[in-house]
Amino acid sequence: MGLPQEQQAAVKQGEGHDATAPVQKIPVESQPGPGQILVKINWTGLCASDKSLLHDEWAAFGVSMKPNAKGIAGHEGAGEVVAVHPDVESLWKVGDRAGVKWVVSICRECEFCTNGSDELQCPKQLNSGFTAAGTFQEYCLTDGRYATRLPDGVSDEEAGPIMCGGVTAYTACKRSAVKPGQWIVMIGAGGGLGHFGVQYAKAMGMRVIAIDGGEQKGKLCKDLGAEQFIDFAETKDIAAKVTEITTYGAHGAIVFAASPGGYQMAPALLRPGGTMVCVGLPADPTVVAGAPPIMLAMKRLNIVGSVTGTSKDVEEALDFTARGLVHPILTKGSLSDVDKFCQLLAEGKLPGRAVLKVAA
Repeated sequence: MGLPQEQQAAVKQGEGHDATAPVQKIPVESQPGPGQILVKINWTGLCASDKSLLHDEWAAFGVSMKPNAKGIAGHEGAGEVVAVHPDVESLWKVGDRAGVKWVVSICRECEFCTNGSDELQCPKQLNSGFTAAGTFQEYCLTDGRYATRLPDGVSDEEAGPIMCGGVTAYTACKRSAVKPGQWIVMIGAGGGLGHFGVQYAKAMGMRVIAIDGGEQKGKLCKDLGAEQFIDFAETKDIAAKVTEITTYGAHGAIVFAASPGGYQMAPALLRPGGTMVCVGLPADPTVVAGAPPIMLAMKRLNIVGSVTGTSKDVEEALDFTARGLVHPILTKGSLSDVDKFCQLLAEGKLPGRAVLKVAA
């Protein structure tokens, strides 16, 4: 098929808090290199990580968008394959539906890639919107050996946010080691990640205690399957309330909120042997996840981190949607809304998960 020579893309301008990502015309890289496919991005999610990279919020950690990203953020893309390099023609054909994730490619040779569980730690990985041009553009090159095949029954607008937000919440639930019938607390349960977490946990048989602020968030969490809701703004002693509900404390707690308060609170919500999962990424480098060593030792607590998910995790996360068990709450817009949605994210006023219509 004939491809255009130019495309629309939201490209970063400036640095820091005042950076913007206006839509402009850029060339289409229409010839996939070895191992690559070219995907026409129909929809892309907008993640809090995109906001952080566009606004250099992680610069204190040495994490900033690299030149190879060309100022194009985005890592939750879903669309249609429009060109395929000959060496991956056995995997893809024009017209197939594909998803572009945070991890664009891995080396497939190092210890982390070959042990079957740690590919996300590959030291040679490329990341969409960070070390490679992302999905805030109409046509995106990606590694055909690592792109995700989208299943029937999952629309592009739902699949996009699952490429990062959905799989992040799903993998965090698995990392919690909470079994069916046991209690899990979700801090920031009504947000873009948390509302996914409530649904995945419910579908996996966990009993969900949602923590967030406000009547609207409470209704959302209950509607999505939370058994209990605790409004942090109205509850003086959250740990006591969790103990009242669970008798001994929760078996697991996931911190989705990128707030110091969430990380300070979480260990006290756990029963002995419980697991705290760190997901939200505060911009403040002084925020530490943990508790006094005496609490960790006496209660034998576990503190683990979780980031996105493996290629297999993404397939599993999509399957929940294909089976009608998990659906993102979407706030829809277009590429021209990147700056507006980033501002809403910063203010905590973006319902559910943002998704942008990209290609016409």
